[in-house]
Amino acid sequence: MKGLDAIFSPEAVAIIGASNSPGKVGHDIFANILQGGFQGTLYPVNPKARSILSVKTFPTINAISDNVDLSIIILPPRACLAAVEESIEKGVKGIVIVSAGFREVGGEGLEIENRIVSLCKEAGVRLVGPNCLGVINPVPGVSLNASFSKRMPASGNISFISQSGALCTAVLDFAADRDFGFSKFISIGNKADVDELDLLLYLHDDLNTAVIILYLEELRKGQEFIEAVKEITSGHRPTPVLIIKSGRTSAGAQAAASHTGALAGTEAVYDAIFKQAGIIRADSIAELFDFANAFAYKHESALGKAKRKIPSGKRVAIVTNAGGPGILATDMTISSDLELARFTQATIDELASHLPTTANIHNPVDIIGDAPSDRYENALSAVIKDEGVDGALVILTPQSMTNALGTAEAIVRVARRSPKPILCCFMGVVDVSAGVKYLQEHGYPVYKFPEDAAKALGALYKYSHWLNREHLPPFTLKHEKTEAEGMIRRCLAAGRTRLGELDGLELLKCYGFSTLPTKLAKDEAEAAKIAEEIGLPVVMKIVSPQILHKSDAGGVVVGIKTMEEAKKAFSRIIANAKGYDPEAVLEGVLVQKMAAPGDEVILGMNRYAVGPLIMFGMGGIFVEIFKDVVFRLAPIDRDEAHRMVREIKGYKLFTGFRGRPKGDVEILEKNMVRLSDMVINHPEIIELDINPLLVHEDGKGATVADCRIILKPSEPSKK
Repeated sequence: MKGLDAIFSPEAVAIIGASNSPGKVGHDIFANILQGGFQGTLYPVNPKARSILSVKTFPTINAISDNVDLSIIILPPRACLAAVEESIEKGVKGIVIVSAGFREVGGEGLEIENRIVSLCKEAGVRLVGPNCLGVINPVPGVSLNASFSKRMPASGNISFISQSGALCTAVLDFAADRDFGFSKFISIGNKADVDELDLLLYLHDDLNTAVIILYLEELRKGQEFIEAVKEITSGHRPTPVLIIKSGRTSAGAQAAASHTGALAGTEAVYDAIFKQAGIIRADSIAELFDFANAFAYKHESALGKAKRKIPSGKRVAIVTNAGGPGILATDMTISSDLELARFTQATIDELASHLPTTANIHNPVDIIGDAPSDRYENALSAVIKDEGVDGALVILTPQSMTNALGTAEAIVRVARRSPKPILCCFMGVVDVSAGVKYLQEHGYPVYKFPEDAAKALGALYKYSHWLNREHLPPFTLKHEKTEAEGMIRRCLAAGRTRLGELDGLELLKCYGFSTLPTKLAKDEAEAAKIAEEIGLPVVMKIVSPQILHKSDAGGVVVGIKTMEEAKKAFSRIIANAKGYDPEAVLEGVLVQKMAAPGDEVILGMNRYAVGPLIMFGMGGIFVEIFKDVVFRLAPIDRDEAHRMVREIKGYKLFTGFRGRPKGDVEILEKNMVRLSDMVINHPEIIELDINPLLVHEDGKGATVADCRIILKPSEPSKK
């Protein structure tokens, strides 16, 4: 990623398309670099002007006698192409194209963009844009504001990546109001060359960047993105990555033939990618910066070393001088997947010795509105030492006797002695400003409202949980891949793209799934005979390409115990199916051995441009009622399957809840990995449901009770 140094830390920059007309992008970008105190050399390129802002211009970039590292181009597409060719000839190492009119408008614009990308790749030149705001590096040794935002942000340790240029200017204004500083700030526009993954990798190696935040509209990479970012967020030098993704509510699930397709959607894809990569997602710009505030600070310890403090667990202590904010913080603590810590008796005794009798010495600790700074110090010191406390939240509401600065100084003294994170909420503006300033200057995040602080602490815990996640030995699984490929080819050759249970079960057996004896009956007599052969009791199900949800059509009968019942069930199922859809083609009735009792779950897959999306959750009819499902992008390994099982609300059913037998969770996890392997190995599978998969008692496995597999139709051969 060293090629990006020319973009972020150039020694010489040419502005091709610089202008003398205020309000034009070419003028404003040049003025912003000049007025921002750029530490390198700046060259305006304009064949029609003698000078711009009293700086001599050059007719072309090749007329500049010195070396140039970075070209910033503000020209229409055709002229831009010529400027790129000249820049490459000049020997630049980086290009930023701010202009619009390329891929986003299609036609000639798209052709020109593709040509520019090809030229840059051939020359080994990195390209940002087109259609972007530009790049900003406020670090004092560079001070580059190569954007059309007038505001040069303060220098800090947060790096910001955005697909939206317009959002960048609003974010810069927002950040200035909240005293945020940046290490790097970049708008990537069309992502013709440099994309968010390139930048994440670059910023991970940037010693000036402590946390990366990202505004994202769409991703073009799936598993490659996950694997690379997983190393960023949890490698030898982890860097937190926080994200806000637009379109959360507008991107719905697609009309699909499977439960998975109906429940999934592009947002499920993004949520899966973020979880697998260890990215923390925020719901708003404000929340994004609240989280960044907590992650970016590296607190100074008593030894003078700066270190980011991450909680080792979810147990939180709250110290407040007002009951109401303490209750708000408690509520948000619980909803942020945290829990109130239970103090030891020693902690309670210490609190009692320092606090007035009217104080609440249990969590949340209310030290009463008239609390001086030493009362805060004593209470915080007591709770943060408790081995059952992983982090603390300190709330101050300004009263007439409140000393905000003294309280801030007391908090810092305690925090320096502790490895645990302490977040503060100083409510108000003017009355607490001195305390807020002191905390910020000493590297301690402070919030205006308790719920914001609690959510930020929850984000810290989520990242801690990611860093300390369990790593299990991988499963060793054997598959009959060649046999499965043959089955799929035969089905496609016969024009069968919607595989029912007979074909589907055979395919699943190739990947080690446990299935039940199943045969197709064409009439009553055959149904009775099959039932006797495979062993009563049996289940019977309608087989029709037009009837996707058999239960809705009255097409399923369970618990058939005699041959006579099998005959009657056959007739009833056929009659129900005809009544449900008179036009449906009825191929017959499946007769299947009854499975042993088990908890019903669903395994599924829907294929997207970035890869196959695996779904797991509670199955049977409950999948539609409760939608208790989770998603991951394949391939998944044992670790990911292990986490997926434990994410659903119904996981308690497998743990021996209220005397129930424990479920065979290990075989369930194996089946999830088997499914992942299958859909990776066979891209012809575009949609799939195993519903229900019956999870039996621990040690007794899991059985496929029903399945539906949809294949991509073969393309007609071209002669």
